[in-house]
Amino acid sequence: MLRLLPFVVATFLPATLLLAACLWGGISAISAILAITVLTFGLDKIGRVAPVSDADGHRLSVALGLVHFVVLGGAVWAMNESLPLLDKVLLLIGCGLYFGQISNSNAHELIHRSDRWAFRLGAANYASLLFGHHTSAHRLVHHVHAATPKDPATARRGEGFWAYLPRTWVGSFRAGLRAERQRHGGARWPAPYLAYVGGAIASLAAAYAIGDTAGLIGLVAIAIYAQIQLMLSDYVQHYGLERRVMGDGRREPMGPQHSWNAPHWYSSAMMLNAPRHSAHHTRPAKAFPQLELDAQTMPMLPQSLPVMAVIALVPPLWRRLMDRRVAAWRGRADQSGDLMPQTS
Repeated sequence: MLRLLPFVVATFLPATLLLAACLWGGISAISAILAITVLTFGLDKIGRVAPVSDADGHRLSVALGLVHFVVLGGAVWAMNESLPLLDKVLLLIGCGLYFGQISNSNAHELIHRSDRWAFRLGAANYASLLFGHHTSAHRLVHHVHAATPKDPATARRGEGFWAYLPRTWVGSFRAGLRAERQRHGGARWPAPYLAYVGGAIASLAAAYAIGDTAGLIGLVAIAIYAQIQLMLSDYVQHYGLERRVMGDGRREPMGPQHSWNAPHWYSSAMMLNAPRHSAHHTRPAKAFPQLELDAQTMPMLPQSLPVMAVIALVPPLWRRLMDRRVAAWRGRADQSGDLMPQTS
């Protein structure tokens, strides 16, 4: 576990502070928000790429998958307690950040595991946030069609985040459902989607049982915020990059040049190396501590992934910062034959 110490600290510190906020509110909720935002931003400036490890990270991912439910249940319970309104609002914000950036990254890790129980735990994490279909859409659609128009999670060049948001949510739900129907003999509602819907209903019922109406509202608010965080990550990491069409009409294989990456060490540890996105797409089954970066073949973001996600909320600013980088990378790839010009 010592080899995973940066990942342990970066992921468990916010979870501990959020649990304290559920009990006592006050400074704990503010501290959790600051740990995910200001502290991460500051530590990212201190160092750059952390070395990879040969650790598999499996036990850490399972532990975080279980902690997910503890924090979520605590937050729902706190919504119906006597905490001041401001403390509850701060707790909702902190939980939205935690589940959207940290727990989402871990659930993503779990659904790529070959261990069926780890996979189910990751799917349950997503379902508890009313986003279970991401389990199918990510694996069966995004990893097959990323960086092509067939992938709802790939942002087109020039497409603002607020236009992308409804398109990717609805498109991913439908595309994942189509993929599961094909896998399950054309069933109208294949078993995985029934499980996602059932999991969402169970999550809502549990929230009401634990925290009454206030807890139910709290769960929905946390889920919406966390889902936006997740879709921001997809938007940033695939914006404007597209795989070329080969002579036989097929798309070239997914390569390191088709995802944006960020080498910043602490935010990468907090998100279990999700910002090393090209390495993940090249070998999806590879454990997060083992993902490497190569600045020569992988497009790099000018700031860390969390900072770029904030910038993406302002489409004119995002385009001013990123469109020229997309064009520059595309020109570089065109010269090497790695990428064909794309339409806007």
